[in-house]
Amino acid sequence: MTRHLTLALTLLLTLPVWAGDITVGQGGNIHEALKQAREWRRTGDPRCKGGIHIIVEGGRYYMNEPLFIRPEDSGTSSSPTIISGAASGAPTVICGDMPQRHTQLFPAEGMERIAGFDPERRTITIPTPPAEVLQTPRLEMVVHQRWAIAILRVRDMRVEGPLTEVTFMEPESRLEFEHPWPQPVIGGEKGNSSFLLRTTEQYDGIEQLVVIQGSEEHPVNYVKLANLTFEHTCWNRPQHKGHVTLQGGFPLVDAYKLKENEGLPWDKGLENQAWIERPVAAVNVSHATHVDVDRCVFKNLGSTALDFADAISDCSVAHSLFEHIGGTAIMGGSFAESPREVHRPYDQLASRCRRLRIADNNILDASCEDWGAVAIGLGYVSDCTVSGNSISRVNYSGICVGWGWTALPTGMENNHITGNKVSDYARQLYDAGGIYTLSNQPRSSIRDNEIGKPYPAPYATNDRGFRIYLDAHTDGFTIENNTTKDDNQPESRLIRRDEIGDNQPGPSIIFRQ
Repeated sequence: MTRHLTLALTLLLTLPVWAGDITVGQGGNIHEALKQAREWRRTGDPRCKGGIHIIVEGGRYYMNEPLFIRPEDSGTSSSPTIISGAASGAPTVICGDMPQRHTQLFPAEGMERIAGFDPERRTITIPTPPAEVLQTPRLEMVVHQRWAIAILRVRDMRVEGPLTEVTFMEPESRLEFEHPWPQPVIGGEKGNSSFLLRTTEQYDGIEQLVVIQGSEEHPVNYVKLANLTFEHTCWNRPQHKGHVTLQGGFPLVDAYKLKENEGLPWDKGLENQAWIERPVAAVNVSHATHVDVDRCVFKNLGSTALDFADAISDCSVAHSLFEHIGGTAIMGGSFAESPREVHRPYDQLASRCRRLRIADNNILDASCEDWGAVAIGLGYVSDCTVSGNSISRVNYSGICVGWGWTALPTGMENNHITGNKVSDYARQLYDAGGIYTLSNQPRSSIRDNEIGKPYPAPYATNDRGFRIYLDAHTDGFTIENNTTKDDNQPESRLIRRDEIGDNQPGPSIIFRQ
């Protein structure tokens, strides 16, 4: 009897307080904890009943490789897999390497206007920098291009008195000069495009912290990340390939202008062809359902913070803070990445991102590295909701929903942008909106949002900044009860129809005061 009692007490003491709990102490290994949970799932361990909760105690956990969450780690509606920080004490920080640091050399502060842009010779002409800058190795040029930036690695600089002609490395030189939109502006309404020269001190570092990835046949289901801080990732691409984008921070991998017989059957005036890739994300979710991110902090990240990339449904991010994000804070849905050509009218992609909920998050200081990124960017999506978020300090647009630049049916529908607050946007780039939409999205709405006026961007070459921007064939939206505050009027007022930017809007836009 005594021996049986001793054995029972021993077994009891070796189990956590809750049978499905796995605790990772400071200095512990989150990968091993997840492996233990996976084995419980695989063997049908009774501790799975009611869910598995991996509790990571406060402290810093350096990730020299991402935490991979796979289909075998899936939970169920009654037995989810939860990874969370401890309820009290120091924050739980999952981190990589400090983002790259840059030293701006010319001009010493701000940007300078370019003097010339020559697509035939593939050169940009600038005011001649000081001799010490001309002699600096591994220079890169950041170019302001209306609604995007380009980061071009400098190959050579040829001085001609007060002006210097700059050439660039490949592949960015070809992409920058062969693709027509965007390119630097010469003789814009407010002057030429601007540039700066800089160096980057740190080379490659950790880019991803968590990858949640299933497959078409076996998605990841019922996983939750809660009360975690994700901090410090790098963005390695510009140092290897430069960074020439189409829009929204999406790098071009191939691009050119149609020089003969412009136009395609779905767009008679189409002149540009482009293939893009997706920016890297600190936390990436694909082929997954019921993946929730709640009460987390994302900060000091080099590129995208959180990406619901492909084949996801019924996922959410809520009550989380995003601060000092190099690229886009929250991204979701397909953007017709390569091997697709981005300007074709696709009608099957929106079903691959459905019922994504982005609610009650606070986004401060997004697009710090890539000014053309946004706070919240959704591509081909359907039945998605963006509600109750607060957005401030972003260099391009605030909330962007839609892709495709087409009036044709795309499957995008029933998307709702409701009750958000957007301020201090378009800080550097124009052709922007506090809320920005593209293409035909039936039964969608923009309601009850408070949107400040665009920031007076110092290097913009035009004045195309809008509170709401219905770009390229936007249709299907009901727009009502959206308000703004002017600098000289502390009280909110309704946004007028003439304050909304239009670019070939469709016939089914409903605007109500």
